Amino acid sequence: MEQYDVAIIGAGVCGANIARKLSQYELDVALLEKEIDVSLGTSKANSGIVHGGFHDHISTLKARLELQGALMFDRLHEELDFPFERCGILVAALHEDEMRAIEQLYLQGVENGVIGIEMCSRERMLELEPKLNPDVVGGLYAPSGGILEPYRFVFSLVESARKNGVQVKTEFEVAQAERDGEFWQIQSKAGETIRARYVVNSAGLHADTISAAFGAERFTIAPRKGEYYLLDRTTKAKPSRVIFPVPTEVSKGILVIPTVEGTVLIGPTASPARDKEDFATTRDQLEHILHSARMMVPSISENDVITSFAGLRASYGNDFYIANSEKAPAFVQVAGIQSPGLTASPAIGEYVKDLLKKAGLRLVEKPSWDPYVHKVPRARDADPYTLDTLVAQDPAYGDIVCRCERVSEAEIVKAIRAGHTTLDGIKYYTRAQMGRCQGGFCTYKIIRILMRETGMSWDQITKHGGNSAILKGSL
Repeated sequence: MEQYDVAIIGAGVCGANIARKLSQYELDVALLEKEIDVSLGTSKANSGIVHGGFHDHISTLKARLELQGALMFDRLHEELDFPFERCGILVAALHEDEMRAIEQLYLQGVENGVIGIEMCSRERMLELEPKLNPDVVGGLYAPSGGILEPYRFVFSLVESARKNGVQVKTEFEVAQAERDGEFWQIQSKAGETIRARYVVNSAGLHADTISAAFGAERFTIAPRKGEYYLLDRTTKAKPSRVIFPVPTEVSKGILVIPTVEGTVLIGPTASPARDKEDFATTRDQLEHILHSARMMVPSISENDVITSFAGLRASYGNDFYIANSEKAPAFVQVAGIQSPGLTASPAIGEYVKDLLKKAGLRLVEKPSWDPYVHKVPRARDADPYTLDTLVAQDPAYGDIVCRCERVSEAEIVKAIRAGHTTLDGIKYYTRAQMGRCQGGFCTYKIIRILMRETGMSWDQITKHGGNSAILKGSL
């Protein structure tokens, strides 16, 4: 039976940051994920925003970790291979009565210590973002806000953690656990069992189920659905900064987000979901998104829409729940991590490390720890001369499999060899299938490459594991 110092349950953005942080120490660490790949839960359907630090008061844990985490992304970007840009955030007031809320956000941002935060007149808002509705009356500007590609962030964190000794176990769905002396004995639904001295519960939507399985605190995670539209990179409505409306008590509202890879995201909604597997989108909600987004950027056109999707966030109270369990020994709760969870996640890694130390985990720094991952050259980023050099080194760079996003066969092969053996895993790693045609032209080629590289047959290829087979039967 495999034995570890720490087992982390859930390989989303929080679990990945915790795993990478613990990889800096002389520890045996396991990262357990119930899906076939990492980042296939809440982290994959994320707005991809590094928040500005003004939406929540500094008295809350989420605000403190947001502010700390936001400052860590520049260094992480240098060390890891994920797209990131500090483009700034605008909050647009479209009515005079909304300026009171803008003032409160500004004062809260100042109290929180947000760098460069600014209350803006109508003229200043239109100067910062000409695509805004000309009826805007004023707003807020936080230049430190930014955008990133969330799934690439998670993949890079996990790659770094694995490089530094963390064992990543996918398709390990925790079924039960029992205390055996100084260890937790953890069994998966498939029957695999491991032992760990300490356990971190970062299971996202299922953190309540995991907590109950370990005899820890009883609480309920309520899924809250967010639906999105994705606009093609050719849209004329792409802003240069993230645009927020004035927030409500329930939500930060419908945003217009220029993604770091060139497309535009509009959304999300915030409505209670029927269950934790409810990823359906509805015409009514998507119409609501379009209407709300056009209030801020009138040039948004439905003709630019290339896909819609939904994500579920783990709603629990008004703050993050991160603490050593008071009922289960050597068990750390990391639950209720909704917005701004992505921004806070690097700081959550630090915070959980300190909680584990407080609980008795001995931490000895690892002299050989390497923070850098190998950066994969991408055809779409290369000028003609650089691309010629890449093709000379690997002819597969000359075969563009995904024309919309200019993804080469070489990049898809590297994704497969890094362990991403589903269509979604390859999509999130390379961006193949993410363009205008949404995989209409490249899916067949990717399936052929998967078959060649892995030895899988055509009927074993899945979208995201489980029962998501792409091809069933033959003519």
